[in-house]
Amino acid sequence: MEMKRNVLRTAAATVAAVLFLSCSASAAPALSARKAILMDADSGRVLYEKNADERSLIASTTKIMTALLVCEQCNLADRVQIPREAVGIEGSSLYLREGEILSVQDLLYGLMLHSGNDAATALSIYCGGSEAAFVDMMNEKAERLELSETHFGNPHGLDHDGNYSTARDLAKLAAYAMENEDFYRTVSCKTVTVGNRSLQNHNKLLFRYEGAVGVKTGYTKAAGRILVSAAERDGRRLIAVTIHAPDDWNDHTALLDYGFSFYQPVCLAEKGSVLGFVPVTGGEKDTAAVYAEEDFVFPMAEQETYSVELQLPPFVYAPVERDSEAGTAVICVEGKAVGSVPLRFEETIESRERKRMFPFRLTGG
Repeated sequence: MEMKRNVLRTAAATVAAVLFLSCSASAAPALSARKAILMDADSGRVLYEKNADERSLIASTTKIMTALLVCEQCNLADRVQIPREAVGIEGSSLYLREGEILSVQDLLYGLMLHSGNDAATALSIYCGGSEAAFVDMMNEKAERLELSETHFGNPHGLDHDGNYSTARDLAKLAAYAMENEDFYRTVSCKTVTVGNRSLQNHNKLLFRYEGAVGVKTGYTKAAGRILVSAAERDGRRLIAVTIHAPDDWNDHTALLDYGFSFYQPVCLAEKGSVLGFVPVTGGEKDTAAVYAEEDFVFPMAEQETYSVELQLPPFVYAPVERDSEAGTAVICVEGKAVGSVPLRFEETIESRERKRMFPFRLTGG
């Protein structure tokens, strides 16, 4: 039986979360960064923020979007002949030569490990047909990802009035990009040989921090030191961003340690568990149990509480089909909705009228 979309609140269950580690406001790290954020990649929960929505120049962290688009749009085995426009770009460089031929993957390594501005230009022309067309692609992707405070003016991140973002948008972009296997493999690489060039990743966290897997450094005099990092432990992935941070390596160590130590993933709704009941009119049973269609796991700190609000119809008419749509469980942490889980009926409930019509089973003979 198809359920109405406009459902009513019929039940709410509040339970104490069983958690592991103590957390207090004083435990939050003190940072050198003017702007920062720490995000749980799976849930999107922000674990720490500081001026996270202020726009900033973003230097070479621009290359996160450049690399993402190339990974999504291009065959990484393709060979690229370096055009004249990609030679002699100012700033960090692979010192590409006009006419030199490298694979897309090699150029990606040069882009994300060595931060080559010439590699960014070569890839943008190859992928978009021209640098300007590629920049349009970057901005279209930013719009689709709802990065509302982000705009790109070039593919490499050299200072440009139209090239800016925020700590929050960079974290959202990095979390999305790390889901791409080619992007992940590239940014987590520590050292690689590209032709006759030996490259070492500029991201020192890959060598210093347990579980670090990316993402990108950035620096210009106007933008200051910028770092986007990702680290994994016990199946969790955290994303940290600092902007204008003189002590960024220690800032990220402190942020990631804080996230892994003071927040633990907790299953707030377990797949298959019965969360409530709906009255049944005209059925063999008076109520129908509803269960969670999927797990809902969320990072929590000690003393945080959550509630499960069931959005269900006031009643249903029999018959009720097992596994049919029943409603929604809204998960709230500290009174704020953080997600939802679909609910389905646990069993089939026939109508009483049908039972009276067929009181016994006919058999052949």
